[in-house]
Amino acid sequence: MPHRELTHYAVSVVGADRPGIVAGVTEALYKLGCNIADSSCAMLAGEFAMILIVSHKKPFTKALLIEELKPVCERMAMTLSVRHLPLGEEDRKETSGEICQITVYGADQPGIVYRVTNTLATHQINIMDLQTKLAGTEQEPVYIMLLEATLPDGCEPEAVEQLLDGLKQELQVEISVRIVTPVEL
Repeated sequence: MPHRELTHYAVSVVGADRPGIVAGVTEALYKLGCNIADSSCAMLAGEFAMILIVSHKKPFTKALLIEELKPVCERMAMTLSVRHLPLGEEDRKETSGEICQITVYGADQPGIVYRVTNTLATHQINIMDLQTKLAGTEQEPVYIMLLEATLPDGCEPEAVEQLLDGLKQELQVEISVRIVTPVEL
């Protein structure tokens, strides 16, 4: 179905983790006739977060979507947010630059995410995915950050490593950068 015949929404749901969250939300979407175009779900500490890009044939309203999802979310004590996507925002943006994976390992401390991401943003390196995890022991916590980023045209992974070299020393962390070759489907 052409995009102009569809309306798109970003739906996010957050709350204490428990079995059935994804099933409950997606059942309501299914009953409404919505299609899930893109999604990401994760458990962070004891919280579960999901964001979905959904579409429905026009005419369809944000109010109706909220009306059907709100009771489901309230039953599970989840927070619901719905945002209408203007035409063009629903499309997956193809990247022109190289895609790379950046990994950061080191002693847990405030500022790791900010310092690394700020350095990348300053050089127009776009973060597509970011995950962090605390590992190790209570006495020796290890902070792990994994980023997937798009490099601007002409930027090489070696240049990104050099860019982050100063932070490696300052934060006393290990940082590596490698190209991720996209798989053709």
